[in-house]
Amino acid sequence: MKHDAYIITGPTASGKSDFAHRLARRINGVIINCDSVQIYRGIENIAASPFAGREISDNIDGIPYRLFSILPLTEQISVADYLRMARAEYDAAIKAGRTPIFVGGTGYYINALVNGISPMPDVSDEKRARARELVATDIDAARKMLPHDFSATDPQRVARALEVFFETGRHITEFQNMPRTGAVAPDACRVLISPDSALLRERIALRIPEMLSGGALAEAQLIIDSGWDENRAIGASQLCRFIRGEISESECIQNWITKTNQYAKRQRTWFRTQYNPDIIINCAGGTDADIDVII
Repeated sequence: MKHDAYIITGPTASGKSDFAHRLARRINGVIINCDSVQIYRGIENIAASPFAGREISDNIDGIPYRLFSILPLTEQISVADYLRMARAEYDAAIKAGRTPIFVGGTGYYINALVNGISPMPDVSDEKRARARELVATDIDAARKMLPHDFSATDPQRVARALEVFFETGRHITEFQNMPRTGAVAPDACRVLISPDSALLRERIALRIPEMLSGGALAEAQLIIDSGWDENRAIGASQLCRFIRGEISESECIQNWITKTNQYAKRQRTWFRTQYNPDIIINCAGGTDADIDVII
């Protein structure tokens, strides 16, 4: 059965980007990003982007790449914003006779692609600025203003919930419980690349020193200079602390590895409970035989 679209995901360092690229070659695909950090420009190494070490362009080896490195660090983006851009790229791929292949590990982006999102109110710039200032200065106080059933801890998502509350006097969970609309790829073939945990830890431990030597330190300085929230990307906080002299290089690397392993564990939990894959691949990066099965 030929699918109109594919979603390729897996924990960080699982080899999903390489697998998606090889699949795209076989099926005339377009790679569309669904990673909330890889969408930003200037932090390609920290984000483990396919463009790390490459010139930013609209393709890699002739395969079109979309929604990678398109936003400056000074710009904010909501899930609704992402969904609109993803829809545009999906439609453009179909019109061009290509197959959309969404690749990334951000659960709430994937969820939106498959299930759509609940309607959300427009928020004024004043309320948005007020919410982000409170989150930046005292995130614990910000979270106390939100309902108990709001479980997200990411600063951007806390700020989003807070700005909705400031604007409407109603909690974001009320809107989230409304019927969802706008799914881009509800019938996509869902692929999960899920290598053994021990192998994944080994790949993470090997990759992070390479990211550091590949330019991640300069990217962290860019994060500091731009005022981007360094807690939004695994590794960014550790690198920024190292630049500020708060930790040593060895502590930076070890903490980065630890945090990445913890993130991979959280991703695995989300995939197990929220993703419902059509195909599970248990080796890093998959094989050509796995691509044969998918096709």
